Amino acid sequence: MTFKVEHSDNASDARAGVITTDHGQILTPIFMPVGTVGSVKGVHFSELREQVKAQIILGNTYHLYLRPGLDILRKAGGLHKFNTWDRPILTDSGGFQVFSLTGIRKLSDKGCEFRSHIDGSKHFFTPENVMDTERAIGADIMMAFDECPPGQSDYQYAAKSLKLTQGWLERCVKRFNETEPLYGYKQTLFPIVQGCTYKDLRQDAAKHVCDMLGKLNDGGGASIGGLAVGEPTEVMYDMIEVVNEILPKDRPRYLMGVGTPQNILESIERGVDMFDCVMPTRNGRNAMLFTYEGTMNMRNKKWEDDFSPIDPDGCDIDRIHSKAYLHHLFKAQELLAMQIASIHNLAFYLRLVTDARQHILAGDFVEWKRSVIDQLGRRR
Repeated sequence: MTFKVEHSDNASDARAGVITTDHGQILTPIFMPVGTVGSVKGVHFSELREQVKAQIILGNTYHLYLRPGLDILRKAGGLHKFNTWDRPILTDSGGFQVFSLTGIRKLSDKGCEFRSHIDGSKHFFTPENVMDTERAIGADIMMAFDECPPGQSDYQYAAKSLKLTQGWLERCVKRFNETEPLYGYKQTLFPIVQGCTYKDLRQDAAKHVCDMLGKLNDGGGASIGGLAVGEPTEVMYDMIEVVNEILPKDRPRYLMGVGTPQNILESIERGVDMFDCVMPTRNGRNAMLFTYEGTMNMRNKKWEDDFSPIDPDGCDIDRIHSKAYLHHLFKAQELLAMQIASIHNLAFYLRLVTDARQHILAGDFVEWKRSVIDQLGRRR
């Protein structure tokens, strides 16, 4: 993987870049649809390509490890061959999912023992076998194994957690360097910056990640984890600024699991290049649509006889179907409603980051962001 910054904004830390992988290029800033079990919920890959214009999707290491399992993925030739997605894929490490299994997991320096949410079977993740698992899945971009502490963790717990994550990262880098990709194309590893909401811990974590990036055989970028997990929004922005002052400018920066359209624009302004979040599809399945004019609840009666397009400036599906029709589908509990809404929201998120990129290149990103950000949070 390589990363090139094409243009940096003069009035902020926003930048437009290009990530190049063996499965294609990714123009940044970029939003990555979440494909937990090898699929983006309710959306065909043809729609992801043609309507959403997705350049990269995510897979989830924890879920793919449990099913279909690594034997099936190896026999298929990796996740790209298994699900037929021919563009880049990123996998998280499964750490966030494992650590959310409160009561059915045990942490130690060695790794994490947990029980499957599917059948209760016992499993053990270590930095080494997580690297092997992500090799078997075959993602272009792999995440290091980390612990994601709760957003309201006290300092003592956050410091202990960070020490654990840093030890695991060193083992991840070692294992990554001593193993090879399985399917004939290159993979890269992104370390994750943790440290909760404590400035000194975040600074320590970012410096350690810089050191580890220098030891990787194949390039990589830096992920910022453990945010949007309960802390105030302004604190999240502060932590992004603290971290990005330290992280190298010639590597992509990935803010994990964030967030609303406003969160994304604020984070781009602070130098973030990559985003993912389940919000577009999850909210879409619950009849909530994101637009530049604000959020629409398609179950509201006000849309019952509104025959205007869902979004006249959106993707093809937005322009074909009316608000009244989508309202009807949700009221009738028709599955197509959730599909249309998911496609709309994902397409809007990709449109948002594409527009941001264009304004960075044009040199007026901050002015444009200020002109749209308040309206994005409106309720229609």
